[in-house]
Amino acid sequence: MLEKRYEPKDIEKKWYDFWIEKNYFRAEAKSDRPPYCIVIPPPNVTGSLHIGHALDITLQDIMIRWKRMSGFNTLWLPGTDHAGIATQNVVEKELRKQGTDRHTLGREKFIEKVWEWKKLYGGTIINQLKSMGASCDWSRERFTLDEGLSRAVREVFVRLYEEGLIYRGEYLINWCPRCHTALSDLEVEHEDVQGKLYYMKYNFADREGHITVATTRPETYLGDTAVAVNPEDERYKHLIGKMVRLPIINRDIPVIADEFVDSSFGTGAVKVTPAHDPNDFEMGKRHDLQFINILTGDGRMSEEAGPYKGQDRFECRKNVLNDLNEMGQLEKATDHAMSVGHCYRCRTIVEPYLSMQWFVKIKPLAEEAIRAVKDGGVKIIPSTWENSYFDWMENIKDWCISRQIWWGHRIPVWYCEKCGETIVSRETPAVCKCGSVELRQDEDVLDTWFSSALWPFSTLGWPYDTDDLKTFYPTSVLITGFDILFFWVARMMMMGLKFMKEEPFRHVYIHALIRDAEGQKMSKSKGNVVDPLKMTEAFGTDAFRFTLAAYAAQGRDIKFSEQRVEGYRHFLNKIWNVARFISMNIKEGEATDLTIKVRDLSLADRWILSRLSAVCSEVNQSLEEYRFNDAAGILYQFVWHELCDWYVEMIKPELYGENTESKRAALSALLHVFEVSLALLHPFMPFVTEEIWQQLPGKKDTESLCVRKYPSPDEGIGDKDAEAKMSVVMDAIIGIRSIRGELNLSPSLELEALIRTSDNTEEILNDNIAYIQKLARAKGIKTGKDLQPVKNAATAIKPSMEIFVPLEGLFDINAEIGRLNKEKSKIEGDIMFVQKKLQNEDFIKKAPKAVIDENKAKYADYMEKLQSVQNNIDKLVQWGKSDD
Repeated sequence: MLEKRYEPKDIEKKWYDFWIEKNYFRAEAKSDRPPYCIVIPPPNVTGSLHIGHALDITLQDIMIRWKRMSGFNTLWLPGTDHAGIATQNVVEKELRKQGTDRHTLGREKFIEKVWEWKKLYGGTIINQLKSMGASCDWSRERFTLDEGLSRAVREVFVRLYEEGLIYRGEYLINWCPRCHTALSDLEVEHEDVQGKLYYMKYNFADREGHITVATTRPETYLGDTAVAVNPEDERYKHLIGKMVRLPIINRDIPVIADEFVDSSFGTGAVKVTPAHDPNDFEMGKRHDLQFINILTGDGRMSEEAGPYKGQDRFECRKNVLNDLNEMGQLEKATDHAMSVGHCYRCRTIVEPYLSMQWFVKIKPLAEEAIRAVKDGGVKIIPSTWENSYFDWMENIKDWCISRQIWWGHRIPVWYCEKCGETIVSRETPAVCKCGSVELRQDEDVLDTWFSSALWPFSTLGWPYDTDDLKTFYPTSVLITGFDILFFWVARMMMMGLKFMKEEPFRHVYIHALIRDAEGQKMSKSKGNVVDPLKMTEAFGTDAFRFTLAAYAAQGRDIKFSEQRVEGYRHFLNKIWNVARFISMNIKEGEATDLTIKVRDLSLADRWILSRLSAVCSEVNQSLEEYRFNDAAGILYQFVWHELCDWYVEMIKPELYGENTESKRAALSALLHVFEVSLALLHPFMPFVTEEIWQQLPGKKDTESLCVRKYPSPDEGIGDKDAEAKMSVVMDAIIGIRSIRGELNLSPSLELEALIRTSDNTEEILNDNIAYIQKLARAKGIKTGKDLQPVKNAATAIKPSMEIFVPLEGLFDINAEIGRLNKEKSKIEGDIMFVQKKLQNEDFIKKAPKAVIDENKAKYADYMEKLQSVQNNIDKLVQWGKSDD
């Protein structure tokens, strides 16, 4: 017997441990069953569960559980990412607390410390995934720095190098002075800010006069090696080839012509700093200019900065402006909106920085990945993301893959100290071809996303031809957020096609961003971040999972509300109570032969079994198309409203009656429909459904709902005739109920009703009059095509019928109109009070947005209530007229 209340804490761990013990999540490397595989987007080893993870995990688990129950050999492959910069930052913070740093420890000792940290804290996120019910094959768990993946990373690097697709060169990259490392373009997050545009005068070197240039970064003038103008700009044509002198440092630089220069920006003359601006870098190469690096790796001014050497870059900016102003070389400064790049990890402003780095020549790889989507080899869902994908891939730049940190895959390149030979090798070389053993490995590590890009095939055993790789590659679907479409998804496409000659997955499902209830992006600074663990603690994992699924409409951001989770917790309670209701109506030993006999079925039985068949079809179709919200909505509507609100209420007379056969027929249908409903719900809410299913009476084919066959339409009995007839009966009940509600009549008051019918409605109603009497609380019901309405009757109109409820003796229309008018006056007063606030300019200017929104919501609510009351008054006035 189930407990009176459903308590998630008591059962969630119990059933998760049971599933693990029974190896239900284990995939088979060889199987006759069709394969279905998802590789988990590996969360950072430093991470803890956030709302985005929770949505990811829920949707993936729904698909895996659905396919497992549908007879597939399912592999959900879990793992974590070593997260180079993030993990190194965390450990460095710990070292600072201990009064030391990585440089004091040295590289080997520092890496040992990181592995120690990973051992202690790296499992946090995995345990949290398990608490969400993730049915991953934990025996295959991977880590992006484990031995197998490290082997795959070296293999890929060497092959790409040998094919000329990896190269080393001095290029302008994004540099984080805080993390002391290069960043790819995707790792730079831009923010729009209000800055300044500074107009600086450069005097001519050989005569009087000057040329004025405009810049947002005046300190970089120390690295200028030219001034550029557009060759078609009549203002400056006569100056092309002349020399100007940089103030303070007195370097002479030429005025050059370049078509890239926008004559409308600033003065039309721009300073050229090839070592510190990407556009200037290209211009510098075109004109063979000198590249002068004025910065050090920690964001301070270098030797090349002359008198400003050693100053912080922003301190230098201030001092340069002061000095130029004192010399009369600063003409003016104007406000200027601009976009400033920040490190995605530490939020430090990044610098364009000239340094020696490793790159992947990405265009040849991108071309194949573009073709795969255009040709339909990979389907992106929703398809609206395809344009973004194509736009990025068609304009892709070479990928900077080297990072100046210690934690990560060290670049498999060695340099001979004797002859300068560069050795790129899968294994650590012992000796150079010149005979020297003095070999030095490259200090840099690979971008974390390099190893992540190999995830779909490296985790399955590549470069070896393993059974897992043969069975599960390509994987079935990748489910992820749009924020890593380019970071990760596109790169997996490129690497999978290059090394496996096949797309890494068939479908890519991009889910939306979860925002707060007001539609604001969640952030710690706003204090609106939702902690998934607090949600599961308060409402249980199943209610939280079902909420996320119900929210997951394609292409639409999610406005998350705790009240919605609470609402679905009530849904769980409803399911729990039906289970208790069934158990209380089945005597011990009675259930073993409760099989459905079609000939014994009532209209209600036939209707619910037909609806069950349709729901099975609709849910399977919705999941096939990744319409998670539709699947959840269909199940909610069916279980709460059709099964609980209608069917259970309809069969209570049979269950409580004396007719044994009728009772057994109703009970067998209810038990069957409920058991199938639990199976349909299981992928969404695995814990509560397993707990109830295990205690349901009757013989079961499997030990666990987790591996029960997922319901198909043939578990119901399609019967359109029953559905059509039940629709007529329900219309009659709803019509009488609506009159009761509009007149505020007591639920216990039994009403009389006259129903004027058309078509064959009369026969259907008469055959099923008992349902109407019970569910509408109506004692005397008359039906007929020729019935005339009585005086002083309330009316409801439904398809193929008009319903009249006589009011004489139970209702005073005039008194009710009076009561409603009083209610109307009160609502109008409330509306005026709120309206005055919203029309007060002072209130709108000073009140917090949340308060203004609250008042707007109140106003809308009052207006809706006013309309409802007025509608009821109008109806009563109309009904009163029918008495005249």
